[in-house]
Amino acid sequence: MRRLGGHFERLVRDRKGATAVEYGFILALIVIAIIASIQGLAGATTGMWNNVTDKVQKAG
Repeated sequence: MRRLGGHFERLVRDRKGATAVEYGFILALIVIAIIASIQGLAGATTGMWNNVTDKVQKAG
Protein backbone atom coordinates (compact mmCIF):
# COMPACT_ATOMS: atom_id res chain seq x y z
CA MET A 1 0.00 0.00 0.00
CA ARG A 2 2.92 2.30 0.74
CA ARG A 3 4.34 1.83 -2.77
CA LEU A 4 0.99 2.81 -4.28
CA GLY A 5 1.03 6.07 -2.29
CA GLY A 6 4.53 6.86 -3.59
CA HIS A 7 3.41 6.29 -7.17
CA PHE A 8 0.40 8.52 -6.62
CA GLU A 9 2.55 11.33 -5.16
CA ARG A 10 4.89 11.17 -8.16
CA LEU A 11 1.93 11.26 -10.51
CA VAL A 12 0.49 14.35 -8.82
CA ARG A 13 3.85 16.19 -8.92
CA ASP A 14 4.53 15.28 -12.56
CA ARG A 15 4.02 18.31 -14.83
CA LYS A 16 4.59 16.54 -18.17
CA GLY A 17 0.94 15.51 -18.38
CA ALA A 18 -0.24 19.06 -17.71
CA THR A 19 2.02 20.37 -20.47
CA ALA A 20 0.67 17.80 -22.91
CA VAL A 21 -2.89 18.85 -22.07
CA GLU A 22 -2.01 22.51 -22.60
CA TYR A 23 -0.51 21.72 -26.00
CA GLY A 24 -3.64 19.75 -26.82
CA PHE A 25 -5.84 22.77 -25.99
CA ILE A 26 -3.65 25.06 -28.09
CA LEU A 27 -3.83 22.64 -31.00
CA ALA A 28 -7.62 22.40 -30.64
CA LEU A 29 -7.94 26.20 -30.75
CA ILE A 30 -5.76 26.35 -33.86
CA VAL A 31 -7.87 23.68 -35.57
CA ILE A 32 -11.08 25.56 -34.68
CA ALA A 33 -9.63 28.78 -36.11
CA ILE A 34 -8.60 27.00 -39.32
CA ILE A 35 -12.05 25.44 -39.73
CA ALA A 36 -13.76 28.81 -39.17
CA SER A 37 -11.53 30.54 -41.71
CA ILE A 38 -12.08 27.79 -44.30
CA GLN A 39 -15.84 28.07 -43.83
CA GLY A 40 -15.65 31.83 -44.34
CA LEU A 41 -13.53 31.39 -47.44
CA ALA A 42 -15.90 28.76 -48.78
CA GLY A 43 -18.84 31.12 -48.38
CA ALA A 44 -17.02 33.91 -50.23
CA THR A 45 -15.93 31.56 -53.01
CA THR A 46 -19.43 30.14 -53.43
CA GLY A 47 -20.82 33.67 -53.67
CA MET A 48 -18.23 34.58 -56.28
CA TRP A 49 -19.03 31.55 -58.46
CA ASN A 50 -22.76 32.16 -58.14
CA ASN A 51 -22.15 35.71 -59.35
CA VAL A 52 -20.13 34.40 -62.32
CA THR A 53 -22.88 31.88 -63.15
CA ASP A 54 -25.55 34.60 -63.08
CA LYS A 55 -23.54 36.88 -65.37
CA VAL A 56 -22.84 34.07 -67.84
CA GLN A 57 -26.53 33.09 -67.95
CA LYS A 58 -27.61 36.71 -68.49
CA ALA A 59 -25.02 37.18 -71.27
CA GLY A 60 -26.03 34.01 -73.06
